[in-house]
Amino acid sequence: MSLTDINNESRYLISTEEDELWGLVVTSVGSQTISAKENYPPSSHPQGYFFNVDEGRVLSEYQLLYITDGQGIFTYGDSRESQLITEGKVFFLFPGVWHTYRPFANTGWKEYWIGFKGEVIDRIVGEGFFVNQAPVFNIGLNERIVDLYIKAFDIANEERSGFQQALGGIVMHLLGLMYYRHRTRDFVDENMINKMNKAKVIMREGVYENLSAKEVADRLHIGYSGFRKAFKEFTGTSPAQYMQELKLNEAKLLLTTTTRPVKEISYSLKYENPEYFSMFFKRRTSMTPVEYRNIGSPAKDEEERMPE
Repeated sequence: MSLTDINNESRYLISTEEDELWGLVVTSVGSQTISAKENYPPSSHPQGYFFNVDEGRVLSEYQLLYITDGQGIFTYGDSRESQLITEGKVFFLFPGVWHTYRPFANTGWKEYWIGFKGEVIDRIVGEGFFVNQAPVFNIGLNERIVDLYIKAFDIANEERSGFQQALGGIVMHLLGLMYYRHRTRDFVDENMINKMNKAKVIMREGVYENLSAKEVADRLHIGYSGFRKAFKEFTGTSPAQYMQELKLNEAKLLLTTTTRPVKEISYSLKYENPEYFSMFFKRRTSMTPVEYRNIGSPAKDEEERMPE
C-alpha cells in the first residue's frame, strides 16, 4: 500500500484468546489528513473513537499518534496540562487518562495512529518507561516510522492468520524507535559524540585493566562530571555500569570458551574478591559462574554427545 492509499483510512481489529496470550494486541490502525479550517474530528473520524474536543475522553487502550504535517494542541491528565504538537512529534495516550487534542484551524495536520493493549505494554509502563514525563516525544520526521504505520495498515487490511502477532512486533518497533530517538534527540554535538564513542573503545580495550571512569575522562581531556553526564545521556547508563557490563560479557565468553577456573577469570578481570564476582554474576544472570559454564559451554555439550 502506498502513502496515498492510507490517507483517511482506518481498521478496527479483532483478537482471539490465543492472540491475547501473545501479550500485545492491536485494536486499530489508520491515518487521516485534516485540512486547514476543517472541523475536528471530521465526520469521517472513526466512529468508535469520535469525541468532543471540548469535553475530551478517556480510552481503555494505549494509542500512539504521530503527526507528520501541521500543528495542534494536546491536553491531558487531571492537571489539564497542554503541549504544543508540531510535525515530527508523537503523543502517547494511556488508558484511564483523560485527554483531548486537535489541530490548529489555520494549519490542520496529518496524523497516523495505532491503538493497542496487553500485558506486555502494561509491564513496560509499570517498570517506569514512558511515565513521569510529558507523554509527548519529539522524534522528528522519519520515513522509517511512517513506513511502519503503513506496514501495520497493510497487515491489518489482510487480517490473515498471525496478523496480530506481526502487528505486535510493529508496535514494539515503534515504541523502541520512539524511545531511542527521544532519548538521543538533544545529543547532536559531533565532537562530543566522537568522544563518547572513543570512550567506549577505551573501555572495551581496557576490560582487563582496573580502569576507572575518571581515568577514561582524563584520557579524553574532559572533566569527570561532564564526562559522566554526557556518557549517560549518550548511552543511557553510567560509565562505571557500562564497564561492569563489559566485564560481565567478557566473563561469559571466558566461561563458555575456556576451562580457566572461575577464580582465575575473576582476577584477570580485576575483581580482587572472587566471591564478589560470583555474587555480581549471579545477580545479573540468575546463575552462578559454574552454572552458566555448565549450561553454555559448547565443549561440554560435545563431551555429552560423545559415545562412552
